[in-house]
Amino acid sequence: METPIRLTVLISGNGSNLQAVIDAISKKENSPLPNTQIVRVLSNRKTAYGLERAAQAGIPTTYHNLVKYKNAHPATPEGVQAAREEYDAELARLVIADKPDLIACLGFMHVLSTRFLRPLELVDGGIRIVNLHPALPGAFNGVDAIERAHAAWQEGKITKTGVMIHNVISEVDMGQPILVKEIPFVEGVDEDLEKFKSKVHEVEWGAVIEGLQIAIREIREKRSSSGSAV
Repeated sequence: METPIRLTVLISGNGSNLQAVIDAISKKENSPLPNTQIVRVLSNRKTAYGLERAAQAGIPTTYHNLVKYKNAHPATPEGVQAAREEYDAELARLVIADKPDLIACLGFMHVLSTRFLRPLELVDGGIRIVNLHPALPGAFNGVDAIERAHAAWQEGKITKTGVMIHNVISEVDMGQPILVKEIPFVEGVDEDLEKFKSKVHEVEWGAVIEGLQIAIREIREKRSSSGSAV
């Protein structure tokens, strides 16, 4: 049997995409993510409901917040930068301790710097990290992507948006996409923002599974080519 894929999930909120992954893995023989284990769910927000979802599934959780790092530095641009770098360095240490093969950012509302990404690269073989973003590549990077795309559609500037799973680099939402799902706007249906958000989230749940399938397949292929498959 192949060595299980160890997956760490980073979240900030409700965790509906996390739940999609938990449900997919729990299907056992018919799982679209076979031989995959979530080793930890980590949140930067204490009240994130995703932590409860993980606990209910028996998955270890960690709360790691930026506030205490900010409190240790002056409230200046330099102080904030120092706090973020210290936070990211500790986040990397916490994540690496679980020896994951793959990290998935599923609604993780924190911009990861090289102080987090570099240590992952230095681990033997490297640790793959991917992110879910509710927009098309190069469009509406950063926060409130759904809201901004919806507003742009109502202003007649675009006719579609989408979701993507992409590799994570230090530039926000600019890593190479590994999966893209387009979502055309439908007049007479999508004017209600909250309903449209629900529509996007439903697409996300499927995209997350497909994106993880691609990443996991590539990790297994890398293992096989290096002779490390078990």
